[in-house]
Amino acid sequence: MPGWCRFLVVLSACTLPAAGGRAEPPTSPRVSAVIETTLATQADRIRQLAFDGSMETWFATAGLPTATDHFTLVFDKPVALREVRVVTGGADGAPPLEAGVLEGSVDGKTFSELSRFRDGAATAHTDGQQIVAVRIRPIGNSAHPLAIREFIVDSEPRVAAFQYPVEFTVDVSDAPDMLDWANKVARLCERMYPLINEELASEGYLPPRQIRLTLKNDYRGVAATSGGKITGSVKFFKNHPDDVGAMVHETVHVVQHYRHRGNPGWLVEGIADYIRFFKFEPGNLGAINADPHYNGSYRTSAAFLAFVADKYDKDLVRKLNRLMRAGDYQDATFQDLTGKTLPELDAEWRQSLPK
Repeated sequence: MPGWCRFLVVLSACTLPAAGGRAEPPTSPRVSAVIETTLATQADRIRQLAFDGSMETWFATAGLPTATDHFTLVFDKPVALREVRVVTGGADGAPPLEAGVLEGSVDGKTFSELSRFRDGAATAHTDGQQIVAVRIRPIGNSAHPLAIREFIVDSEPRVAAFQYPVEFTVDVSDAPDMLDWANKVARLCERMYPLINEELASEGYLPPRQIRLTLKNDYRGVAATSGGKITGSVKFFKNHPDDVGAMVHETVHVVQHYRHRGNPGWLVEGIADYIRFFKFEPGNLGAINADPHYNGSYRTSAAFLAFVADKYDKDLVRKLNRLMRAGDYQDATFQDLTGKTLPELDAEWRQSLPK
């Protein structure tokens, strides 16, 4: 992917040890970050793995870095940086960076040298200087791909690591004029990825780390998801460019990852629209069917779920998702979670609706 690529994500809570070994209080404020780079990704070694809090994962480039390339971690706002350390080389034996410089910036535009790489690592002590970005820049052309094991940042406020690493790629070969729109939506869905995964968390589940978003001329619906692939209609999104929530809905389907046939469609779609309309764009639900029932799907079922969650169990959707992911959902689940049957809950919800 040539040129300057920007990857945006809201970072979820992830408490890391400070670079100097100090552990900060989990309640201290956190600053989000994004990655900006000229470097393309090698297979599944996505960019966010370079700042996910683990030395066992790493980012790797698809090609050979040159002196004009960079890999930059940009904070949402300046932080008082005490220390930053970068370790290169992969756990599989991928070579470390032979010659490079670690740089910092107070404005995100002009960078100055903080440290040089030695034996594949660089450490800089900055004494609380206000820094908004740090970056790696190779010195000269590299003889092998670049592998970045981890950025370790000690700052106040803390910079949160990517708890749910993900990388969207876009395919607009059917509509090249929609590249800017597709990139904007992909970055927005990356930003929503941590929230979606928190809402749909279940023990032992790891969400997909690579998602492909394709716009097709011959797709007649709005959008659809299959595995880690989202397909959208060129015609629809050209006519409705502000309907980015539809792509958030499809990203929820990627994370749901249901593989059992017993899950009712109304609930699958209801959960996706629940996250869209009650977490991503609250207040935009709009009107629902004149004679709604819980199994009306999409926005109707989303409104039903929101009512039940608010009245009976704030963790309702997370619990339903866990059971659906395991193939253990039954309609009686609602009675187990709330003490009321689905028809009883449906009647309560309908009674609560404006007349």
